[in-house]
Amino acid sequence: MNGEFEQILQTFIQEAKELLQNMEESLLRLESEPTNPGAIAAVFRAAHTIKGSAGLFGFDQMVGFTHILEDVLDRARDGDVAIDKTLIALLLECSDHIYELLKVTVIDEGTLSAQAQERERQLRGRLQVYQSSVAAAPVAVETRDAAGPVDIVAREDGAVASDLWHISLRLGRDVLRHGMDPLVLLRYLGGLGRIVSITSIADGLPELSEMDAEAFYVGFEIDFASEADKATIAEVFDFVRDDSIIHILPPHSKIAEYLHLIQSLPEADNRLGDILVQSGALTPQELAAGLEQQQVPRAEGTAELLGEILVEQGAIEPLIVQAALDKQSSTKEQKRRESHYIRVQADKLDRLINLVGELVIASAGTRLIAQNSQNAAFYESALGVTDLVEEIRDGALRMRMVPIGDTFNRFQRVVRDISHELGKEIELQISGAETEVDKTVVEKISDPLMHLLRNSMDHGIEPPERRIAAGKPPRGKLTLNAYHDSGSIAIEITDDGAGLNRQRIREKAIERDLISADAILSDEEIDNLIFEAGFSTAEQVTNLSGRGVGMDVVKRNIMSLRGSIQINSEPGQGTQVRIRLPLTLAIIDGFLVGVGHASYVVPLDQVQECVELAESERAAARKHQILNLRGEVLPLIFLRSHFGLDAGQNRRENVVVVRCAGCKAGLVVDELQGEFQTVIKPLGKLFSGLRGVSGSTILGDGSVALILDVQSLIQLIMQKESRNPDWYGGETGVARIQQDYRGTLQ
Repeated sequence: MNGEFEQILQTFIQEAKELLQNMEESLLRLESEPTNPGAIAAVFRAAHTIKGSAGLFGFDQMVGFTHILEDVLDRARDGDVAIDKTLIALLLECSDHIYELLKVTVIDEGTLSAQAQERERQLRGRLQVYQSSVAAAPVAVETRDAAGPVDIVAREDGAVASDLWHISLRLGRDVLRHGMDPLVLLRYLGGLGRIVSITSIADGLPELSEMDAEAFYVGFEIDFASEADKATIAEVFDFVRDDSIIHILPPHSKIAEYLHLIQSLPEADNRLGDILVQSGALTPQELAAGLEQQQVPRAEGTAELLGEILVEQGAIEPLIVQAALDKQSSTKEQKRRESHYIRVQADKLDRLINLVGELVIASAGTRLIAQNSQNAAFYESALGVTDLVEEIRDGALRMRMVPIGDTFNRFQRVVRDISHELGKEIELQISGAETEVDKTVVEKISDPLMHLLRNSMDHGIEPPERRIAAGKPPRGKLTLNAYHDSGSIAIEITDDGAGLNRQRIREKAIERDLISADAILSDEEIDNLIFEAGFSTAEQVTNLSGRGVGMDVVKRNIMSLRGSIQINSEPGQGTQVRIRLPLTLAIIDGFLVGVGHASYVVPLDQVQECVELAESERAAARKHQILNLRGEVLPLIFLRSHFGLDAGQNRRENVVVVRCAGCKAGLVVDELQGEFQTVIKPLGKLFSGLRGVSGSTILGDGSVALILDVQSLIQLIMQKESRNPDWYGGETGVARIQQDYRGTLQ
């Protein structure tokens, strides 16, 4: 039982986090669209659901605070409270406090600090300002005697004479387990009017020996007096609609609608008809007349459909009936799709990915044995297993893919709060939110993105008066964009601010002895100085910046994900930071190469082409570390020399042309061994400082191959170039290269 309770509690925690996130997004939408009824309704529903679920678990402090918030939201929804920036700011603070209550009192099972308790006291006081000064009178519920129906005369137009709403409610069996108290629903319904009568339907009760104490078996037939419209009444049951049977009939509904109700509910028709008569919803004459009309056969000999009855009675237009049927069909299809989703714990999914990785390794070993066995049938069978393993691998990895938009949307609140703190007007635009990426990557990229956004808001986007003076709109624009590109995901953070001040960056770099005063740097090299540890151009230390901590951590975290970061800035126009990350951190497609007796893996999405290094070009290529690739100067890295392997030279050498972050290079290897499914194994701490290697993998024969870090290798080339301009740059270097290649570069 404890295990089951723990599982239910974890479901509540996860759903509460999602509801708080939805609440925050809706509040931010209200800030720009204060008259949006859907947004305020979404905020109310989130608070209402959290309160109901928290009450089921006995989290009284959360229930008490959320109850006051719910009351204010209810008045805002009814138009009694004006929705302005002051109220939205207060509601956002309340959302933050509910999250703290969830974390401290539920997840950590502790108590709020004195500071948090004082904050709650102040929030309660500020909320009470928006509450009605007169407490709402308790709702009286009258239970009508079943033996004494109200004498109502049927009307001639086919409608019932009752001027009350009639609600048939059959809640789902698991409504209590899901944290919803039926009495809460009835009390909330009573707030919209007066509950005249409630008749309990106990037909669904099983034998005592078969009864589940946590299940709900009772239905309700409710007569209700209210001036509210049907949509408002229906909102009361939004949280239980998926698992329940709910029928809401307006006053003076057609008799045919009551007949449809009788036939659609689970109780016996005669039993339910008696209940409706006893409750006063129908008179005996109305019920009898309706049943008699429905029994009249049509030419086809079938019973008349409800929609056709309503059209014949003139109660509704045919087009509206068809639209309702279309809507009903689409709703059923949507529910069918939603029913296919299940929640899976992340650690179970990680375990599955690890097992799939081991399966990939075992499959590679089996294929190698089959290949060496010279048994055609065995080899063909092994290939079939390999194909199936690849499908399992791809399917398992897709299970861990999530849209990056959930992460992006969380930054709306960050941009709002920081722009207010800085006194700037900043708008965040999001595109590519549907782009999917590995869940592990999403979790680890959140903090770097947060810092880059804060940096753009603080250093990049100017105050409104400076923007107006520069001919720009006063409101700055930040853009987050994500898209798939060549087997990886690219994330772009763009602002329309002032751009990087390269002169200021250079002065600070010289001041900190990062570069010499006479150093000749390109714009790109100057821009990249901001990623140096401790580097900052801020004039003074603030809450957001000035300590030189952050951008170097951003770059280090991104590189730890086998990613790259690139910056592009135009003075006066803005700055763009582009991050490129692998789609998954567990398994990749690789290209296997041999150097000496060792094997290495190059990520396949970074391989552009392979060419043979002609014997006539070897001497010049080895001397200058470059290759003439169809008139293009391609820098080279000889992996034998880089990894300190034996000085022997293979009779044949090949160049694997790789591209990363817009830069190209050539890796000189001895042998091209083909594509290879690579299960990434992390390196131990002893090898964590090894440049040019990002991990390892196990080959089919059990040997270990290192996975090359292409970005790190290209950076080594760029550093060598900056230290020695004549390496393949400058007039002297080019002249020497041209002489060695005998004009082939001209």
